[in-house]
Formats: sequence, structure tokens, C-alpha cells
Amino acid sequence: MNLQEITLQLILPSEQKRFQSLMEAHHYLGALPKIGHTLWYVACYKNEWLALISFSAAAWKCAARDQWIGWSFRYQYDRLHLIANNSRFLILPEHHYPNLASRILSLCERRISQDWQKQFGYPLLLLETFVDPQYFHGTIYRAANWIHAGETRGFRRTSKGYSPTHKQPKQIYVRPLSSRSQARLSQSILDPYYCYGAPKIMLMADQMRTLPEFFADIPDPRRKQGRRHSLSCILAISAGAVLCGMEGYKAISGWADDLGQKARARFKCRKRDGYYSVPSRTTFRETLISVNPEELDRALQGWNAQFAEEDEGLAIDGKTMRSAIDEEGRQTHIMSVVGHQTGLCHTKKKSELCL
Repeated sequence: MNLQEITLQLILPSEQKRFQSLMEAHHYLGALPKIGHTLWYVACYKNEWLALISFSAAAWKCAARDQWIGWSFRYQYDRLHLIANNSRFLILPEHHYPNLASRILSLCERRISQDWQKQFGYPLLLLETFVDPQYFHGTIYRAANWIHAGETRGFRRTSKGYSPTHKQPKQIYVRPLSSRSQARLSQSILDPYYCYGAPKIMLMADQMRTLPEFFADIPDPRRKQGRRHSLSCILAISAGAVLCGMEGYKAISGWADDLGQKARARFKCRKRDGYYSVPSRTTFRETLISVNPEELDRALQGWNAQFAEEDEGLAIDGKTMRSAIDEEGRQTHIMSVVGHQTGLCHTKKKSELCL
């Protein structure tokens, strides 16, 4: 067989039933349904099916992979979409030829990022896979120049989190799709070309607890009557929302509404009847309009001096308070982030990302 004549094709809708049937019959893990962003390929030689391979969403957590990438916990969930997991690879029983697997993996590497971009709207930077050492040794991945990043801890993901006991660890292999994959995945500011959907950047618990302290000395411009939330709480939540990619009062308020009780406690929210509440959208808007921008800038510069030197994505500049039109058509002001991803993705993030 001439390996150069092997072709790789995306599975057509009319071929999906056959694909799944063969996987179920011959792969030791059986067939895997399409969940989320998934691509199925078939390798052919003169129109004959030789092998099947699927790529799907990356593992949510993988310590060895994450250490190899070098990204911060704060950013990893905003970059996971740039990784695809080689979830199944089946060479059909009658077609086990020398170097066939390496050839197929090479063909996948050449086209998958472009295919992913066409199908789902963004490219890929890295491939990963997990090899069970009870059955395989990772030989085909090593031969195809995949990198052995380490082993899993043996815990299996379940609907309620992770299994309480661990099983046989699996080997982890990764394959960068460009020479700068690691750098792009781990940098503080993600290139707009690679952004997709709502930002999922996280604030650490200590950062949430610290934010209110930086605003404690700012004079409160509001009347004392009717104050339900402290100024430091309002400004801290606003800053946290902006750092996580929110823009405008609606987005900030929506982000605040999604905060869990632990996160609200860290921001020093008002507690009543055992429940932490967050400010309303009107409170955010009116407070940010009336607060002294110079005082705000000084507070944020203190934050930058402590946090932004090590993490550029944590930089906030109060002097870039810009005029903007609010939802009622009046001139107001909004907070913005210098060098951050605001403006790239505007939809609301979920509360569990900041717990």
C-alpha cells in the first residue's frame, strides 16, 4: 500500500450510521455520540475505509496537560475551546499496516484546525489524547511526534463532578498545531482571532476578597438615605465583572446576578436573613456615573501595582472612563480594561466560573 495515496475525509451525514456501527463493533470503548463540537473522519485508500477517528471537546481538567501548557487557572477555561481531544481512533481489523496510524494522524494535523474553523467558527491550537496503558503503549502517538505530557490522576469525570476513587491512570499525549501553541494558550491576553463565545476568565478567591479593600477610602457620592450596599462592594463587583470581560451596566449587573453565595461573601455583599444579595442594575449605573473618576483611578492604580505586574490581564485603568450611551440614550460612563478582552465577547458568563 502506498501511504501517500491515503486520503482523509470528513464523515458525511449519510455515513454517520456506518461510522458509529463500526466503532461500536471494533473499538474497545464502543461508539461515542456527538456531544458539543465534534468532528468525525474516515481514512480511505481507493475509496475503501481503513480507519475511523474522532475529535471532540478537550478535557475540562488535566493537571499534566495544564502544566505542560503553562497556563494559569485564571485563563484555562477561556482557552479550552482551542484544544480538541482525539476521543476515538480505530484502525479497522483488516487494515493494520506499518506506519498507517502515523500517516493518518499526520493528515489530521494538517487539516483539523481549518475544518474546525469552518464548522465551529474558530481554529485549534492543540490536540490531546488519553492512552490506557492496560491496552496500549502510545506507540502510534510517539511515532507521530506527539508529546507525552504525563499521566492523569485516575479520577473519572461524572455528572456530579469527579469520581471519589481513582482508577488506572492514563497517559496524556499532546500535539501542538503551531510552533507558538504553548505561548498563545498561556499568554495573559488572548489574540482576538482565537476568542469564542462568552469570556470565561476567572478571578481567584483571594482576588475577590481583596478588591473591596482598594475602594474602601473612596468618598461615597450617594445620599446616606436608602443605601443598601457599600460603595466598596459595588465598585469591587464592577471591577471584577470588567476583568472577566463584561462591558456596560447590563453585563455587569448580569454577571453580579450570576455570582454564587461564596463569591458574594468574598465581595462583602450585603447579608440579610442568611442570604447575600447583590446591587441592582440601577445601583451599578448610578454609582458608576457619580463616583469621582480620579479617586477611582488612584484605587485602581493601587490594584495594578499589586496584581497587574505579574498578570497583565488584571490591569484596570480608571482614567479610561469614557463617555458612552446607556440603554436610555443618555450620556454616562463605563469602566474599561486596558489590554484586556473587553469588547471581544459580550455575552454573560455563568456564576460557577467565579466560585
